[in-house]
Amino acid sequence: MLKLSPAALSRTSLVALASALFIAGTAPAAAQAGTDDAAEETDDNVIIVTAQKIEQKSTDVPITISANSGERMKQLGVSDLDELSNYVPGLNIQEQSANNPGVVIRGITSDSGSAQQAARVTLYYNGVDISRSRGSYQDLYDIDRVEVIKGPQATLFGTASAVGAISIISARPEPGLSGEISASYGNFDAYTLSGHLNAGNDTVAVRLAGAYKKRDGYVTNLAPNQDDLYAQDQLGARASFRFTPSSDFTADLILTYDRQRNSGTPFISGTLPTSAGPADPFGVADMRGSPFSAAVLGDADLGLTRDVYDANLTMSWDIADDWTITTVNGYRKFNSNEVFDADGSAAFFLEFAEDANGEQGSHETRFAYNSDTFRGSFGWNLFREDSNQRVPFSTDEVTYFQCLAGIVVPGVPCVDSNGVPAGDAIKALTGGAVGTVPYQAVFENLGKNDSYSVFADGTWIPTPSLELTAGVRVLIEKRRSGYRATAPGSFFTGAPPFPITDTAGQTFRTEDSFSAVLPRFNILYRFSDEINGFATVSKGRRSATVNAGATSTPTGPVGNFTDIAPEIVWNYEVGLKGAVGPVSGSLGVYYQAYDNFQVTINDPANPGTTTTLSAGSATNFGVEAEVNIRAADWLNLFANIGYIDGGIDDKPGNGNLAGSRFRLQPEVQAAGGFTVDYPVNDSTRIFATPSVTHRSRVYFEAPNNILTSQAAVTLVNLRAGISFADERFEIAGFARNLTNKKYLLDAGNTGGAFGIPTFIPAEPRFYGIQASAKF
Repeated sequence: MLKLSPAALSRTSLVALASALFIAGTAPAAAQAGTDDAAEETDDNVIIVTAQKIEQKSTDVPITISANSGERMKQLGVSDLDELSNYVPGLNIQEQSANNPGVVIRGITSDSGSAQQAARVTLYYNGVDISRSRGSYQDLYDIDRVEVIKGPQATLFGTASAVGAISIISARPEPGLSGEISASYGNFDAYTLSGHLNAGNDTVAVRLAGAYKKRDGYVTNLAPNQDDLYAQDQLGARASFRFTPSSDFTADLILTYDRQRNSGTPFISGTLPTSAGPADPFGVADMRGSPFSAAVLGDADLGLTRDVYDANLTMSWDIADDWTITTVNGYRKFNSNEVFDADGSAAFFLEFAEDANGEQGSHETRFAYNSDTFRGSFGWNLFREDSNQRVPFSTDEVTYFQCLAGIVVPGVPCVDSNGVPAGDAIKALTGGAVGTVPYQAVFENLGKNDSYSVFADGTWIPTPSLELTAGVRVLIEKRRSGYRATAPGSFFTGAPPFPITDTAGQTFRTEDSFSAVLPRFNILYRFSDEINGFATVSKGRRSATVNAGATSTPTGPVGNFTDIAPEIVWNYEVGLKGAVGPVSGSLGVYYQAYDNFQVTINDPANPGTTTTLSAGSATNFGVEAEVNIRAADWLNLFANIGYIDGGIDDKPGNGNLAGSRFRLQPEVQAAGGFTVDYPVNDSTRIFATPSVTHRSRVYFEAPNNILTSQAAVTLVNLRAGISFADERFEIAGFARNLTNKKYLLDAGNTGGAFGIPTFIPAEPRFYGIQASAKF
């Protein structure tokens, strides 16, 4: 798999960046004296991060990290994680819906909704793991920063960070009275309202923040009983409280609520036409859903209803000059129901919902020591989750068997060239003698997972220019899975229409326990005050999957249980980081080797859901580079590039997946642009940030199929405006996908399991105007 293409590596730009990082020479640097000193030394090109659980300059962290402040995201016009991922090399986030995000770090995807399967990428929200996909995605507003930490980070972020972590840190309360309100309006009747209010003193402070987003759907739905697709109706609210009775103690309580009431996902059929013409993934849709949707699927309308509740209590004590104790406690609850038309057509054929619910609780205590020659931490973590994924199904048996096999009335297509579905056509042909024969079924997986771990991490600083780090997490986990299904026999055949086992009212359960030791080793060498080099070796692990299912036997259903071995990855990485005068940047090269690489595919036994299996061994090689240039006080240039050559090893033992690239993995990902922030006078400035992002072809499925892939995509984005009255007021215009590029967000999907793949069009051109005021 280690074939290096000239376009992928962009050797000239990488060599130029490496040369720039060595301009300053090799004078030894002073050791980091502490967080206050680090903050004082920081300029506009270096951000303070907490990836290693202490405050450090990003250039002093011996791992690959991309950090964006809230102010930087505002300049780019970014307010969602999927938008931010366009500007972070090695990160790709696909928001199929807020209920079904695909989070990809270095080509490795974490997007399973099954309650029985573990995440690969840790999403952290204010220090707490929120990785369960159906409850993890939330709006970005009043954010301090987002850190993307790449490579296995089990020692720092827990077992879910098998390939990396995304840490979202919200703005904290602070002394004084301040606030901001912002509103925007754009095409598709899109409007937003967001802001925050902060009040407090040195002892007690409160910060209230929120955001509301509403937008019409950008895919026209011809169905008279349904809304246009991909409309947005989203609310986020957060209350943060800080208590600081002394300089040695801080307590933060953060309460968050996130809500979505979005219209349906446009799973548009690639083969079944509409009344407007042949099937077109970028055209109109005719998705009517099920006439029994309210009773069977939980809602009459296609779309997502989702609520997420989150509570976080973090307390930190400075118990001595060099010692700190921190406890982080979290609770998160989510419930969601997403109704979707999996055939993507007017036919009453494949109508599903996904009803997912879950609770997560966690506690971590960390003791940290920090001196001039050694810093380290140790502690423990407890994590529990209890979740379920329930998938009801609704169809018309006449339509189902006609669309699947054409056996009810020969010659009648599933949907004819005029957009008439088979059920309507057969009813007309038979004068109503053959009408609708409704059928419904439901299957559900359950998961209850407990994880107990202890960890230790230490950095020895033998000389001012050298830091040696070693860490380990030792864990024990207990995974319990359950399965149940109700699948009555068909009116026509007496057996369920598709191969699903009715569990006859029983819930089949299984459990297993696992343990692991997950180390990391890092070296940081300071070539000069400005340039650092690093090398790292770390081990990551995706938890074993304890699959629970059922099988029919002559005497009735019996449980069918299979363990999928844990996925293990060893990560090897070297790189450079630095800030030399107006230039700052990083360059990293990594190699990853996987055993028991887990893939999630459409489950042939349970159409409409997915299953996990081991694809064998896999390898991943990549290069990432980022550079920022402060060309003038009012001009900043930025660019980044990531190259990935990875996939399932092309070995006979890896079956039909051998040689496949990873799902959602571009070979090349790049972004670039500049920010102008020019003072017109003492109280007025004009600003603009045009940018270009690029991703090469991605495959949406393994085994790879060119028909379910998206060719290279280049997007142009822009935000520009004016700030006046000493930055108290701002008016800006924005445009995303300025050239209105048509491209796919996903392909294949549930329809692909039935031989009729569907396609989801990505966002068209969005533009509008935004105004804000602050005090």
